[in-house]
Amino acid sequence: MSTNTHVILENRGLLSVSGDDTISFLQGLVSNDVTKVSAERALYSAMLSPQGKFLYDFFLLQMENELLIDCEAERLDELKRKLTMYKLRSKVDLTDRSQDFVVAALIGDTVASSLDLENREGTARSFLGGIAFIDPRLGQIGGRCILPRENAGASLSEAGFIAGAPDDYETARLQLGLPDGSRDMIIDKAILLENGFHELNGVDWNKGCYMGQELTARTHYRGLVKKRLIPVRIEGPLPAPGTPVMLGDQEAGEMRSGLGEQGLALIRLEQFEAALRDGEGLKADGAVLYPIKPNWAEFKTVA
Repeated sequence: MSTNTHVILENRGLLSVSGDDTISFLQGLVSNDVTKVSAERALYSAMLSPQGKFLYDFFLLQMENELLIDCEAERLDELKRKLTMYKLRSKVDLTDRSQDFVVAALIGDTVASSLDLENREGTARSFLGGIAFIDPRLGQIGGRCILPRENAGASLSEAGFIAGAPDDYETARLQLGLPDGSRDMIIDKAILLENGFHELNGVDWNKGCYMGQELTARTHYRGLVKKRLIPVRIEGPLPAPGTPVMLGDQEAGEMRSGLGEQGLALIRLEQFEAALRDGEGLKADGAVLYPIKPNWAEFKTVA
């Protein structure tokens, strides 16, 4: 996309964590190293169950004296209750800031230079009364910003970012194979490394213990990843999330989110490799899916 575009993401909410114990409180709960968050660096991270299964994913960023969690809006209250449960005597305050600020995606080939940022995942700076940052998962998707809600769209347009539609961001996300929270990762079932968290900078392997670390580390060091969330090109009607994906008479996985001819499916790597090797499409409820290995993904294929 040669023109830089902004898309207000109304499906995102903002939870503020503030207080003397903010860093130590979150450090024991999330998959990334919270000590690395600063006004110049944003992170992508997740919170897991004690058994190591996915609960929430989010972006972490520092703005003035608070740490903001950019998360799924419809699950923000649930996340707040979960964090409150673990707060105990920690000196932290949890506040919903979604009425004060909005989240916007910034899409385009020159987003970094337009923001005067180094084109590297997670670089951040103050911007239009808020903060802007290169997406810490993958710089190819562009950037994000947190801005005061009032006149956010107009401010971005004046800064040279043309207003886009939600489908613009959705299409870019799907083409690159980036998961979108609980739409793509089943709560209390999904495993981080099946969804690219290693390559997408969502796990720090050198930080101390955090909730759910054992399964994540064992999966990584023993090479136990057997399935991956993979972009697919769809011919035919868009299958609903959860629709079984078949290779011949073998179940190869299941459909997750999608839009038009683009989608994501959780596919067993053995069947994925066979489909690539034989040039055979996968079937899902009347549609044919052609899986595509993202250029950022490290899993091996025979192709």
